[in-house]
Amino acid sequence: MSIKCNEVPNSARSVQLGKVIRTVLLSATLLAPAVSAGADEAKPPLRLCADPTNLPFSSDEPGKPGLYLEIGQAVAQKLGRTVSYNWYKSYFGKRTVRETLLSKQCDAMVGLPLIDDFMGPAVIFSKPIAHEGYALVGARDRKLAGVDDLRGLRVAVQYQSTPQNLLAMRDDIQKVTVLSPEEGMTALDQGKVDVAFIWAPVAGWLNKTSYGDKYQIVSTEGDGLLWATAIGFAKASGALRDEVDGVLPSLQPEISALFAKYGVPNGAPVKFGQVAPATTSSVGASEPVTVGQATAAEKPVQTAASAGDAKGDATAGREVFNGTCAHCHGPDAVQAERKIDLRLLKKRYADEMESTFWKTVHDGRPAKGMPAWKDVFSDDELRNVYAYLQSVQDTGGN
Repeated sequence: MSIKCNEVPNSARSVQLGKVIRTVLLSATLLAPAVSAGADEAKPPLRLCADPTNLPFSSDEPGKPGLYLEIGQAVAQKLGRTVSYNWYKSYFGKRTVRETLLSKQCDAMVGLPLIDDFMGPAVIFSKPIAHEGYALVGARDRKLAGVDDLRGLRVAVQYQSTPQNLLAMRDDIQKVTVLSPEEGMTALDQGKVDVAFIWAPVAGWLNKTSYGDKYQIVSTEGDGLLWATAIGFAKASGALRDEVDGVLPSLQPEISALFAKYGVPNGAPVKFGQVAPATTSSVGASEPVTVGQATAAEKPVQTAASAGDAKGDATAGREVFNGTCAHCHGPDAVQAERKIDLRLLKKRYADEMESTFWKTVHDGRPAKGMPAWKDVFSDDELRNVYAYLQSVQDTGGN
């Protein structure tokens, strides 16, 4: 039977109301610890830093988040977390990491190169999640098992890339220079080349989305051709890194499926290396060298004290160079294109080498594709790069 309040005497109503209030307060007291504990146990979002326009890796389009963002989402789900994003263009390489991950704008960056000198020890890494590099792209019935299969063929190579350096000494291969993987795929599809030797992830993505999977994508392995990638964290985030490492093994089937979804090659690479004839013009040595191979072991990095008049840290300069400048000028400044071979600066500019360097890196040469770096790196960082470049100058004959 239900009792309405206006049917109960005032005194009885007061007693009843008091009982209700005491019951509510008692219930609130008993429930408070549980509610509080639940709030404390709620995990914050996993904050991912990513490029908003960098497919197949990342995108701010909800329907196409990209390979690395989907891997990040899968990791977060395993950890019982939601995901949030901090968007930042990846054009500036290591500067991107400094401005985002190391500035505490995010907790993790998926897809950083897992190499010994990449911003260590400021950045720590998860277990490897993938490999990135260059691939041979051609018709599905063409044999692409190594360099010898390219003899007599027209091969598209990206300008200022490891494949271009690698094939530079091969007169039996016709090189066709392209400026991007997109241009390489177009040249292949139009019959202007027989094979494209280009950036594998983009080639795979384009093959899947624009060319109906009509081509085979064969990953290559060799100096400067392939490297492992991982999830990067700031060095203070060791506990989070360990949590992520704990769930990665269980995510391998899902990660493999994501590679297939975005067309990114994930199969076994083919060994791809070529020893050039003996030369004295490239590194001042008479023994054969591997085209595209860093020559630090043959010509150790000098310190500032031994780098002529350079006032800077050549070792630190090498790290900056390989993190940013090597994209165009080659790892450790090893570059087959003479006009952008920075080992020839002393020969080319003599006493004006230093002034030319500063004008070029400060103001850039936009017409030649050289950006201005004065707003990206400090003068101390650029001074270190100059010290490094002084240490690798070719002092041999012409």
